Amino acid sequence: GFSGFGTPSTTAGSAFSFSAPSNTGTTGLFGGAQNKGFGFGTGFGTTAGTSTGLGTGLGTGLGFGGFHTQQQQQTSGLFSQPTQAPAQSNQLINTASALSAPTLLGDERDAILAKWNQLQAFWGTGKGYFNSNIPPVEFTQENPFCRFKAVGYSCMPNNKDEDGLVVLVFNKKETDIRSQQQQLVESLHKVLGGNQTLTVNVEGIKTLPDDQTEVVIYVVERSPNGTSRRVPATTLYAHFEQTNIKTQLQQLGVTLSMTRTELSPAQIKQLLQNPPAGVDPIIWEQAKVDNPDSEKLIPVPMVGFKELLRRLKVQDQMTKQHQTRLDVLIKQEIQRKSGYAIQADEEQLRVQLDTIQCELNAPTQFKGRLNELMSQIRMQNHFGAVKSEERYYIDADLLREIKQHLKQQQEGLSHLISIIKDDLEDIKLVEHGLNETIHIRGGVFS
Repeated sequence: GFSGFGTPSTTAGSAFSFSAPSNTGTTGLFGGAQNKGFGFGTGFGTTAGTSTGLGTGLGTGLGFGGFHTQQQQQTSGLFSQPTQAPAQSNQLINTASALSAPTLLGDERDAILAKWNQLQAFWGTGKGYFNSNIPPVEFTQENPFCRFKAVGYSCMPNNKDEDGLVVLVFNKKETDIRSQQQQLVESLHKVLGGNQTLTVNVEGIKTLPDDQTEVVIYVVERSPNGTSRRVPATTLYAHFEQTNIKTQLQQLGVTLSMTRTELSPAQIKQLLQNPPAGVDPIIWEQAKVDNPDSEKLIPVPMVGFKELLRRLKVQDQMTKQHQTRLDVLIKQEIQRKSGYAIQADEEQLRVQLDTIQCELNAPTQFKGRLNELMSQIRMQNHFGAVKSEERYYIDADLLREIKQHLKQQQEGLSHLISIIKDDLEDIKLVEHGLNETIHIRGGVFS
């Protein structure tokens, strides 16, 4: 179930108030012991007083205020990485030494070690030893020499931060989530402090591969004057990322949480300009050129077989969902059109379908080509099934012929060996006779 959490201590102060924070001395939802409440207008900066903010990297500001929310400028994370030039330089030097000129053994074996390190780098796993005084290089799939990489495309979210959508991935089946949806909502409400001004809402539930489920939620806060507003997605996500809150979510079965907000133009530009770790810049540039819809899709790296398999499972899951929705639409359309005569647009569609069917059935046109392609596909499937069952396969008749041929060869070799042995015996007799003749002749002359 989703229960098991005691109701956290609450105070009279609202966790998300729409007014400026007041020094009431109460403990808020997100702050520390001296938090004075939260508003939606003072931004994420440092303010006067002893109040604290979210407590997870948002500084010591009062947090949120009014309807003029100011988002904190992100300085690190997905789209900006800290500069580590010396460490990266040493890593590149060590990698180059491991792949080209290891000096571990001091003889010709170092060349063999270099080839082994290259193989590990291509595969994307293992350790590259190159010097007895320096630790080995860890080869991961992110290294630039790994061959198992590709670039795909993912849809960019188009939700605003004000929509407040946060994705929670549960390690549970969709049927379990839906059957306990109300209990889940209540548990999430307890995680938020059980504040009566907050309401947890489920936006959608979707099945994921490996018996996981994606739940999209948003939280609505009601103010004392009767107005309401969704808590911004970044604010809700920051709360979920706090250590104690994250532990409670993990007990509920949450394995991952993320915001579902659109990327800013600056973030998209920075992401496209900087190739991901281990991806060749030329391949990344080509992926941007090949983007079928740069307004909606963004290139993403696929590193390793696990990532490829994950995307394949997700694609298969989405295909099933689309097919399910299409089946529902077909049933609705059949019920809606039941009892009506065929309309003009439907008649036009029928004529087009009949024309296509005639073209496909023409023996000299597409039908012959389709039959040829189908036969080739069947042959490929047959050979693929044979290879999957047994790596090496030989026809039974051919195998018998090979055995017979080898048997004959064996018999021939045996016969040849017998002849050689007989010849050796004869040679020994001749040699013995010659020795006796020489001995006799020597005695006569003496």
